[in-house]
Amino acid sequence: MSQTIILIRHCKSDWDGSTDDHARPLSARGHRSAPRIGAFLSHHDLVPDEALCSDALRTRQTWAGIKDTLPRAPKATLNPALYLAEPAVMLKALQASNAATIAMIAHNPGTAALAWSLVHTPPADDRFATYPTGGTTILRFNGPISPGTGHLLHFTVPRDLPDPH
Repeated sequence: MSQTIILIRHCKSDWDGSTDDHARPLSARGHRSAPRIGAFLSHHDLVPDEALCSDALRTRQTWAGIKDTLPRAPKATLNPALYLAEPAVMLKALQASNAATIAMIAHNPGTAALAWSLVHTPPADDRFATYPTGGTTILRFNGPISPGTGHLLHFTVPRDLPDPH
C-alpha cells in the first residue's frame, strides 16, 4: 500500500511573551498563511484522510486554517506527544496510521529533521534546510514509511503561494 504524508510546520506564531509556549497563538501573518497551504493541497488533490496534530494552540490554529480551504477534511487527532517532538516520536505516529494520505502539523526542529530523514532526494530549495514556518513537504511512500524512502512530490512555503481569497 502506498501512503502520502504531508509534513507541515505550524504557521507563524505570535511572540508577545505574555503566554507560555504551548498556548502561543498564530500571528496575523500565520492566520493568512494557513489557508494558502490548504488551497495548495486542494489544487494538487492532496486532501488528507487523517490529520495528526500537536495539541499546541498554534498547530491547532494552523490546521483550522488549512482545513477550511479543503473540499473535505478529517477532524484533527490532537496528540500531546507531538508537541516539540523528536523525529522518532513523529515517525512512530505516522507509521501507526493506515490512512492513504496523512497530514502532520507539528514543530521545529522535529519537523525539519523528520523531513530530512524521510526524503530520498531532498529538494534543491535551500529553505528545506531551515524549514520556515508553514513549510510543507509532501512525500509518497511505496512501502512502509521509513527513512530515506520518501519520494518528494512537493516542498513549499506559504509566501510562495497565492492568497486563496
